[in-house]
Amino acid sequence: MTQPTLIRRVPETLRTALELAVTGVPVLPLRAGKVPFGNCHGCAGNACGGRPNMKTPGLCRCPGVCHAWAAATTDPNVIASPKWATAWRRAVCVGYHPGGAGLTVVDLDDAAAVGWAREALPATRTVETTRGEHWIYRGAMTSRNAVRPGVDLKSTMSYARYLGPGTGPLTALPDTVRALAVKESPTARPAPAVALPARVGGECPHRTPAYLERGITMAEQRITEASSGVHATVYRTFLAVLSRHGRCGCLTDTHVNRLFTAAQAKGERARHCTEAWTNARTTLGL
Repeated sequence: MTQPTLIRRVPETLRTALELAVTGVPVLPLRAGKVPFGNCHGCAGNACGGRPNMKTPGLCRCPGVCHAWAAATTDPNVIASPKWATAWRRAVCVGYHPGGAGLTVVDLDDAAAVGWAREALPATRTVETTRGEHWIYRGAMTSRNAVRPGVDLKSTMSYARYLGPGTGPLTALPDTVRALAVKESPTARPAPAVALPARVGGECPHRTPAYLERGITMAEQRITEASSGVHATVYRTFLAVLSRHGRCGCLTDTHVNRLFTAAQAKGERARHCTEAWTNARTTLGL
C-alpha cells in the first residue's frame, strides 16, 4: 500500500501557518478557547526573562511555544520544529501578531460594532468572524481592548485569530483608529455643561444648604470607596443624587463637578461620566 505523502500528514493549521509566514506574517498556534499555549516549566512566571517584543527577544531562548504573542515567528524552521509539533497537533486555529506584520486589526465583536465602523471608519480589508468582523489596516499601533462597546484594537504586543485572507484592499491606518487607543489624562477634568433640572416652584424641601452638602459629600465618598464595579457605582450614585436632589433645582454645576471629579479620580472618563448622568436623568424622567 502506498504510504501517504508527508504533506498529507501535516496539520492544516501548520500548513496555513507556513503559508502566512512566507508573506511576512508572524504566526503561533492557538489552543482550545482560541488562546495561546501556556509557558513551559522553564518559562513559567517569566523566570527566563521573557520575550518582550519581536525585534528584541530578551533573555529567553526557549524553542517551545512560550510567551503568547511574543512566540509568533516567520521562521519556518521554528514553526515546523519538533518542539512546536505537539502544539500544532493540538491547535484549533492559527494566531498571528498583527503588529509584527505592520498591521492593525479592529476587532468588531457584534453587529452594532460593525454598524459603527461602517459609519465612522474608512473602508479596508475585512474578514468575517463568528459574531462580527475584523477590519485590517496597514500600519502598527498600540493595542487596546474595549475602546468602545464591542471594539478591540489588536496590533503590537497582541495576537489575532487568522480567519482567512478577507476581502478588499488594505488601506493605511487612519488617525480615527489611532485616536481610539489614546487614554485620557488621569487628571480629573471639569464636568462639561450638563442639563440640570429646573426648580419646580415653591420653597426648597431641603430646608438648609447643609442637607444638600451632606448628600453630595456622601456621594463623593461612595464613589471614592468603590473597590470594584466603578461604572455601576458611579451610575447608581448619580441616580441616587438626582432622585433625592434633582427635582428642586438646587443642584449646581459646582455640585456636578464634584461628583465628576470623584468619578474621574477612580478612572472614569469624562465622557462616561456625562453618559451616566444623562442615563440617570432619563431613568428618572428629568
